[in-house]
Amino acid sequence: MLDLEVVPERSLGNELWEFALGMPLAQAISILQKHCRIIKNVQVLYSEQTPLSHDLILNLTQDGIKLLFDACNQRLKVIEVYDMSKVKLKYCGVHFNSQAIAPTIEQIDQSFGATHPGVYNAAEQLFHLNFRGLSFSFQLDSWSEAPKYEPNFAHGLASLQIPHGATVKRMYIYTGNSLQDTKAPAMPVACFFGNVYAESVDVLRDGAGPLGLRLRLLTAGCGLGVMADAKVRTLESSIYFGDSCQDVLSALGSPHKVFYKSEDKVSSLISSTPFTLLFVVFVCSDPCLTSTCGDILFDATTHLVKKFFDFIYLQF
Repeated sequence: MLDLEVVPERSLGNELWEFALGMPLAQAISILQKHCRIIKNVQVLYSEQTPLSHDLILNLTQDGIKLLFDACNQRLKVIEVYDMSKVKLKYCGVHFNSQAIAPTIEQIDQSFGATHPGVYNAAEQLFHLNFRGLSFSFQLDSWSEAPKYEPNFAHGLASLQIPHGATVKRMYIYTGNSLQDTKAPAMPVACFFGNVYAESVDVLRDGAGPLGLRLRLLTAGCGLGVMADAKVRTLESSIYFGDSCQDVLSALGSPHKVFYKSEDKVSSLISSTPFTLLFVVFVCSDPCLTSTCGDILFDATTHLVKKFFDFIYLQF
């Protein structure tokens, strides 16, 4: 069972790793892959019909946790714990949910302090207690009547007229004051690890069609130690169809990886002579930075840019 620290409006994690609001999807997947012996049974949920209209979700079924990513920028927007019995949770180092401690409304009051009056959703039969960047939902379907409370109370959660021992059904971590209105925040500096990330990619065009790409890149934390440079820097470069390898290296720096393919099945139907395709993932020229931009295909004969692949808003 995972034992995790809750940081409202920021993250859920432990001393080895954390899921931080604003982190890119690829980074979360990397954490899951690295700790696959502990975090198992992960589902990827998305809409095939309208993929950009619905959140992209990583569902940690064994641990009762969902990570909701904005479908367009692919940054973590909401962390949901939907099964409190599958995970241990603590706040400021003190557990409020474990096998020995039930997350009752009294326990939440003790751990997090008083908040504004909760909100009762009659349709869902859920009672929501909201802090900044953190919400708890209590299931009321087994209760004989809706909870009663004074709108102007200022005496803590325990003063609400809710049955003693009511326990949390779901917990949400997000940014801002409203779960419904929350958006994925900018990527925190702690998530850069000296890497370069593509904030935006624009297609350059003229009357005849596309010419190339203009990339707006972000980087931070380059140097000795991840936080040596806490300032986020912006880099902007353009690359074009027909650019040579030297042109691209000058604009984006040395590649993180180079892939060689000795034969192309489609082209082999036309020519019996196999040729080499170079798939290159580029980064900033600083050697401590790694790539999140995409792949570039060079013609094997001319070594000029032929195609661009996977240049998306953020690393996938």
